[in-house]
Amino acid sequence: MVRLFRQYISPRETVFIAGEGILIFIAIALASFSFLGRETGMIKMLEITWPKVLLVSITTQLSLYFNDLYEFKITDSAIDLATRLLRSIGITSVALAIFYFLWPCLIIGRWIFFASIIVLIFFMVSWRFLYSFVIRRKLFAEKAVILGDGELAEAISHEIKKRKDISYNVSSVVAYEKKQTNQDSFSGMSIYYGFDHLCNLARDENVKSVIVALDERRGILPYKELLDCKVRGINIIDGESFYERITGKLLVEKINPSWLIFSDGFVKSRTSRVFKRLFGLFLSTFMLIIFSPLMLLVALIIKLDSRGPVIFSQERIGEFGKTFTLYKFRSMREDAEKETGPVWATEEDSRVTGIGKIIRKLRIDELPQLWNVFKGDMSFVGPRPERPFFVEKLKKTVPYYKERLCVKPGVTGWAQIKYPYGASEKDALEKLKYELYYIKNMSFLMDLLVIFHTTKIVLLGRGSR
Repeated sequence: MVRLFRQYISPRETVFIAGEGILIFIAIALASFSFLGRETGMIKMLEITWPKVLLVSITTQLSLYFNDLYEFKITDSAIDLATRLLRSIGITSVALAIFYFLWPCLIIGRWIFFASIIVLIFFMVSWRFLYSFVIRRKLFAEKAVILGDGELAEAISHEIKKRKDISYNVSSVVAYEKKQTNQDSFSGMSIYYGFDHLCNLARDENVKSVIVALDERRGILPYKELLDCKVRGINIIDGESFYERITGKLLVEKINPSWLIFSDGFVKSRTSRVFKRLFGLFLSTFMLIIFSPLMLLVALIIKLDSRGPVIFSQERIGEFGKTFTLYKFRSMREDAEKETGPVWATEEDSRVTGIGKIIRKLRIDELPQLWNVFKGDMSFVGPRPERPFFVEKLKKTVPYYKERLCVKPGVTGWAQIKYPYGASEKDALEKLKYELYYIKNMSFLMDLLVIFHTTKIVLLGRGSR
């Protein structure tokens, strides 16, 4: 995998997305050439029409993204793929109609667009079947072995099976000694015992990387064999680091303090903090102005819908454990926790009002948090702020939970786009894995990625409660 802007990117995914973008552009260019370029030639035709062709290409690829066609779930049926592709083309048509209405000079031509759809579908379906074939046959994947057969090795194996396109082909597991190994965890992999012949095995299987996933290294870590592999040009990858690469989260149950101390990341320069604050201040001001009519309308509807205040305020824990008041549009009954005390919201929560269900679904209830961002209590991107009651409880049961308090909380975050809404200690642990990954690798480009993906989630109404 390639590391770019502190993020690990699968080369095959990158080639797939870029390749499909090029194919979309070529399809539209060919359709344009068939109507406009026969006399002038392809080059001259593109010199005139390339902005229009590029607009259609970008709009099409964004539609594919919003229809989850870049989630790389190769198990989707052909019918599901066809449905999503047709829906994407429909969304593209509507979006382009709006663009053309606002800017008629961008119109590429009705018949050109219809002709390009035919070529486009053929190219995209062919490209995706080719990509599916590459993944299933594990072509262009780096061959690797796992050293260890404990819980860490099982976790890595489980993630590899879930994520078909990680650019690694893990063919074997090398255990320290023969014991009762969970065969289901390593199904489809060969299991070898003993570390003495690790380098010979790596050579015989043309292995490029050894993933060291030992739960306990003291006394059994094969230093000599790993050094021999290293000098032969074989990559030696720490198991926890490998897990981070392929999942976008940290395996907090297995990492120890020394790994966190000596690993890369957790860089928060003064410049980046100032820039993040200025970005939040500018964007929150802009959005408060833009959404003020909507917020006034929502406030009026909430007041008419149920008894109680329009704005719901609650104490939350912010950066370095500082308490602040978080604001939201009230979406529950006024006495929602009168009998139960502090509890997490659940699916189909009976405390939610009629209008509350709608504004939660559309995430409109979060808009008053723009004021928290403006004030500096929060950032746009960061771990979600939790209530003091739950923070104290989770610090006792969830490892490294207090480390999430070293940055400002966010309106949205890496955990929110990667994991559905959590309402238990188990969910809190899973979200923490993503939150620590964000804190470790945070950057302005990562914030933009989170905001972009959050836009998709909001527009599709996913993950709310």
